Parts: sequence; structure tokens; C-alpha cells
Amino acid sequence: MAKLKITLKRSVIGRKEDQRVTVRTLGLTKLHQTVVHEDNPSIRGMVNKVSHLVEVEEVND
Repeated sequence: MAKLKITLKRSVIGRKEDQRVTVRTLGLTKLHQTVVHEDNPSIRGMVNKVSHLVEVEEVND
């Protein structure tokens, strides 16, 4: 199964609380930090919600 490499590119300062919580739930705490998650509908939904703050790259196993 494919994985998603998610990098925080923009700050969460001044963003709505639900967006800050979503970024934190993805495991991102600092700018330019990268995490890898399995590609599933729940992760895709979170990424879609904060797509203006993150950069997503698909990684094959």
C-alpha cells in the first residue's frame, strides 16, 4: 500500500482551532517537519482540510 509523506510548509499561527488540531493530529509540530502515514481515507480527509498548509508526496514501498 502507498504511503503519504506530509510536510508542514506554512505556520498554524492565526489559523482556526480545528486546523491547528488537525495539523497536530497528523503529527506535525514544527515548520518543515515531515511525517509518513499510510494512505487511507481518514488521512486524506485531514490533508484535504489543511491542504493550504502542507505539502503531500506519495511514496511507494
